[in-house]
Amino acid sequence: MEAYKQPIETIIKEVNTNKEQGLTGQEVKKRLTEQGANKFHEAKKESIFKKFLHSLSDFTTIILLVAAAISFYTAIATDHGDYFEGILIIAIVIINAVLAIVQEGNAEKSLAALQDMNKQSSSVLRDGKVETIDAEDVVVGDILVLESGSMITADARLIQSSQLRVEESALTGESEPIEKDSEYIGKQDAPIGDQINMVFKGCTVANGRGRAIVTATGMQTEMGKIAGLLNDDVTQQTPLQKRLNQLGKRISLIALGAAALVFVIGELQGEPMLEMFMTAVSLAVAAVPETLMVIVTLTLAYGVQKMAKKHAIIRRLPAVETLGTANVICSDKTGTLTQNKMRVRRVWSRGDEVTDTEDAMTDEAMEVLKMASLCTDVIVDKDGDDLVIQGNPTEAAIVRAVEENYHTKAELEEKYPRIGEIPFDSERKMMTTVHKMGKKYISVTKGAFDVLLTRFRFGDVEQAAVVNDRFGKRALRVIAVGYAIYDEEPTDITSGALEKNLRLLGLIGMIDPPRPESKGAIARAKKAGIKTVMITGDHVVTAGAIAKELGILTDKNEALTGSELQKMSDEELDSRVKSLSVYARVTPEDKIRIVKSWQRTGAVVAMTGDGVNDAPALKASDVGCAMGITGTDVAQGAADMILTDDNFATIVDAVAQGRAVYRNIRKAVNFLLSCNISEIFIVLIAMLLGWGAPFTAVQLLFVNVVADGLPGFALGKEPAEKGIMDEAPIPRNEGIFARGLWQKIGINAFVFTVITLFGFYLGANVDSVSYFFEASHEIGQTVAFLILAYSSILHVFNVRSTESIFRVKLSTNKSLFEMAVLAVIITTVIALLPFTQELFGLVPIGMNHWLLVMGLSIVPIFVNEMIKFHYSSEEDAE
Repeated sequence: MEAYKQPIETIIKEVNTNKEQGLTGQEVKKRLTEQGANKFHEAKKESIFKKFLHSLSDFTTIILLVAAAISFYTAIATDHGDYFEGILIIAIVIINAVLAIVQEGNAEKSLAALQDMNKQSSSVLRDGKVETIDAEDVVVGDILVLESGSMITADARLIQSSQLRVEESALTGESEPIEKDSEYIGKQDAPIGDQINMVFKGCTVANGRGRAIVTATGMQTEMGKIAGLLNDDVTQQTPLQKRLNQLGKRISLIALGAAALVFVIGELQGEPMLEMFMTAVSLAVAAVPETLMVIVTLTLAYGVQKMAKKHAIIRRLPAVETLGTANVICSDKTGTLTQNKMRVRRVWSRGDEVTDTEDAMTDEAMEVLKMASLCTDVIVDKDGDDLVIQGNPTEAAIVRAVEENYHTKAELEEKYPRIGEIPFDSERKMMTTVHKMGKKYISVTKGAFDVLLTRFRFGDVEQAAVVNDRFGKRALRVIAVGYAIYDEEPTDITSGALEKNLRLLGLIGMIDPPRPESKGAIARAKKAGIKTVMITGDHVVTAGAIAKELGILTDKNEALTGSELQKMSDEELDSRVKSLSVYARVTPEDKIRIVKSWQRTGAVVAMTGDGVNDAPALKASDVGCAMGITGTDVAQGAADMILTDDNFATIVDAVAQGRAVYRNIRKAVNFLLSCNISEIFIVLIAMLLGWGAPFTAVQLLFVNVVADGLPGFALGKEPAEKGIMDEAPIPRNEGIFARGLWQKIGINAFVFTVITLFGFYLGANVDSVSYFFEASHEIGQTVAFLILAYSSILHVFNVRSTESIFRVKLSTNKSLFEMAVLAVIITTVIALLPFTQELFGLVPIGMNHWLLVMGLSIVPIFVNEMIKFHYSSEEDAE
């Protein structure tokens, strides 16, 4: 039903309602049953079981499950009944899955709490009475009662309107309120912004009042149609997911190749086939860092907690890391970079004198503002100590300036009571009110200077024209104020009678000012190699002035209008996108084009938005950031992150936290793979030299899960290192091992391999060292196990920082120190207790062996300190 083309009587008949009485309670119940609640359909949520299965689809997890299956099979085939290894692998997989599910559930709970806080109500006419009801209970045929400040909760056809203007930016992107007319009937197809006899769900009444018949609810509304399109979209993999999948595949190939090689070597050396098969399995287990996904999940979860404290709710875990790799932030202007509150910046009253309202206010400037405030229809209220002004943003700015300077609108209205008015309309573009002033009468007229210019007969109009141009170049919205005084009460309250022969009182220049923290946040982002791009529905002059003040725009050629953008091909846009910083008067389709153009250049794009019209672009970006205060349900549903304070600076803080998270994940990879890769080489070399297997599968699993896992869990809490926002962003296609990580892992793996093989040789080789040590193959395995476990635990202090371990305070991450101590204690206990010795295939060793273990275990720290000293010396030399 195209309600905007229909007469009111036709609409009443079609929806079967009564415009004087509204619907009856019985009819409402019936329609609620038939139509359903007035809300959007949510995308079907995965069951816990499906989420669990999804968590098992990771490549590394699949390899672990295969290893567990083989471990169970070998336990059954050899009839030794040792299922400890397989059970431990399965336990790690389950813990990882549960952690991921719980954390995502916590994020969803935070979002649900936010939505509950923002639940809407609606005033409707039912059974002849105006009632306030839950917005979800609105049905087709209800009569909406609209007042200034009302949230419109369904699509509806106006049946009454008085000075009604509606803020529709959430749907159309148009920043100025639209004047509505209930008498209008559309003759041809018209876009939403031109359907002036309709009001739409999610928009707000900026001024005036009206009544409207609901024609669509829930998914049938214009917003609902967009929400339906979003539910069908497929979420892309984040850079982190791609990198970890790639890592898992590489590790799996290494594991399979090494296991096959060990099996072949054993066969050639005449070792028993089943024994070699078990050794190969143990090597496959060794190659896979069992705790990596757990550590990554915990690191991301900790990042989520930190961000929540800084007003950012993360809806999807990997978005934390993706933020850390972002190199472009496409931000809306109004409310994100600016305060979303028009403020009076300058007032002109006479001569060349202009009052800056941020300084002391002059009497002349206050007189202009006081008269202008009389000619407004805003409602002033108090919320505690906060001033709440409802109505047109321009009028609210004038009244706010008066209220903040020791006067009140109520006081002025008492002194100058209003006795008549000529409301603002889109044709005249001005408003006039008539007031009693002692024994005389005064009419006050306000509007755009260009419109009022011909109406002024008195005052310095020529100087006002100069000031108007000057204000315009500063992107100030200019309101001219004029008046006329009458000895008798005017009886002809018409434009022709009152809006002529006016005396110019002054000009008021206002703007939606930048948030105080936005400029610093943009400078911080720029230093971090992140380009901030302003995308707004506002005029290019206004957008350009704000962008210049914030440091986004340095040259006027960096700004582009929506109409200019629409004339460009994708190829032309791609060639210019890096040089453009401001896009003004853009459509929702333009926003998606801008995001996708940046992505084609290889950028990782974060996008902010609050309206339904922003939702497709939020979905298309790498990280969608929706507003928590002004954001619509649709925008929040399409986003990866919700800013509970609607503040651009929060995004930059989140980027810094994302970088810290990514840095900590790389530390975890360094920490875990140094040990895992060394395990492969230790087993391979020992087999090639004919020394036999230096470890059992259970011993390797213990090292991976306890010695590596426990300290690794705390790496996620490592605070960001200094200068993290002074570095360039991570390229989208950069591998997780880039920037020298492979070399670091290789050096550490080499050191671990040498010291462990040396310890194994001394503990196992009876002929060579029996003078110093009691020796046997089992003693060699015990010594090798302890050296690898202890050196791996201590290695966490090497990877936590690029600085010397003696310069980094343990107190900055107490959890890491505590976990390292716990891992050392557990390792020592299982090596000493007879029960655990038997469980892990260990034997008692003498004091000389323990001294050997301790001496070799600190070698990696010495080597890493030498490397750090070398690099710091080179940096100092530069």
